Amino acid sequence: MSTGTGITMASMSTYAILGCGSVGHAVAEELVDEGKDVLIVDADEGRVEALRDQDLDARKAHIEDLEVAETVGERDVILIMSSDVDANVAAVENIRAQDADQFIVARASDPVSADELTSVGADVVINPSAVIADSALRALETGELEFKARQLAEVIDGTAERMAILVHRSPDPDSIASAAALKAIAASREVEADIIYRGEIGHQENRAFVNLLGIELVSDGTVSIEDYDTVARLDHAKGGEQPREEGPVDIIIDHYEHDHEHEAEFSDIRPNVSATSTILTKYIQELDIKLDQEVATALLYGIRAETLDFKRDTTPADLTAAAYLYPFADHDTLEQVESPSMSPETLDVLAEAIRNREVQGSHLVSNAGFIHDRDALVQAAQHLLNLEGITTTAVFAIADDTIYLAARSKDIRMDIGKILGDAFDDIGETAGHSTDASAEIPLGIFTGIEVSEDNRDTLLELTEEAVTKKLFEAMGVEGGDGANGG
Repeated sequence: MSTGTGITMASMSTYAILGCGSVGHAVAEELVDEGKDVLIVDADEGRVEALRDQDLDARKAHIEDLEVAETVGERDVILIMSSDVDANVAAVENIRAQDADQFIVARASDPVSADELTSVGADVVINPSAVIADSALRALETGELEFKARQLAEVIDGTAERMAILVHRSPDPDSIASAAALKAIAASREVEADIIYRGEIGHQENRAFVNLLGIELVSDGTVSIEDYDTVARLDHAKGGEQPREEGPVDIIIDHYEHDHEHEAEFSDIRPNVSATSTILTKYIQELDIKLDQEVATALLYGIRAETLDFKRDTTPADLTAAAYLYPFADHDTLEQVESPSMSPETLDVLAEAIRNREVQGSHLVSNAGFIHDRDALVQAAQHLLNLEGITTTAVFAIADDTIYLAARSKDIRMDIGKILGDAFDDIGETAGHSTDASAEIPLGIFTGIEVSEDNRDTLLELTEEAVTKKLFEAMGVEGGDGANGG
């Protein structure tokens, strides 16, 4: 282990332990068992005699005495393990006053004493209470995961024939990947499952993701939920999406809090992780399921996409799940998913968005006109974010009788999902995160005019004026240079 002082633990051969209560005694026994040369200093005469009876090199002295610092002056590592923090601080000060290059580990009782020990020269500070608490929390987490995995398996095992796995509307990689993982868990227990979605698979990366990994999805318009014995709902609360109304749900797994009550037989909602794929990865591990390359690749991409390649709200659980998946994933396929070809319409939409952009400060809003491929808006918003001086983009367009909007932000002070909610929740549906979000607004409600070939230009003009004004107001932009590409 590297200590940061140019010394490695492997090269250290002589140790001193100052203060040998229960913690110091346990450390001493471990070191002696490893064949280390250990000197123990403690003020309790009875304890010193007991240590000597165990053939340990123990001496009686108060650890804060200057003579002790001189006695241990030739030792490579000094562990100050007394429960008396004041004595520990004095011991560190005395040892550092000897001007020797020694590695000091000191025991604290709380964050304040830890800071004090660090300030006087301790290289490493440990707090036994914090160590015990961390150990207890890890044990609790492990036990809870075992219990949850057993519960989930029991619900799946209770399925007579088929299970439906419902994902949120126009599902993203995290939804699709976690559904693929649950389908694999069901298959390992000889239960057939279908992944059922509403809307469409938007964004070229998502389509490439599904196609390259061969993930089978079923449109909800082609099946009836009533034909399934067990119903699971995964990653379904994203952006406050309202729950389906097809009937009872047996399994709910999500990393977003739910605003509504549910009576599922199994529920695992963890807002303390950033991806539902992380939760399913933990179940794959706990149930000891052989991980197919396609599922591993999907889960790894789901975590990366949901955390913006570990740059957004990433938790230790997300990182450990990704580390587990990494050796099993197909990285060539991942590269293909992340670099899909750009369609001619996407190029047209991007060009239109560049021409019609309006900039106020570092915020850019643009009208891309009438479109067929809504996915193009997402890519346009992402590409425009690369313009010099731009930290937030929003690109909108009309398709059929709806205004669709995609927004992106790299401004840490701004929550673009909340901004779209503030601007359009009263007239449409919004969804998203602090860095990417979307909105769908019925055109008739917004403008009072129905779409026809004769009024396209009027609709476009009304939409551009109203949407742009609402967005800039929600962003807190009250003025600007009004610069554009026209």
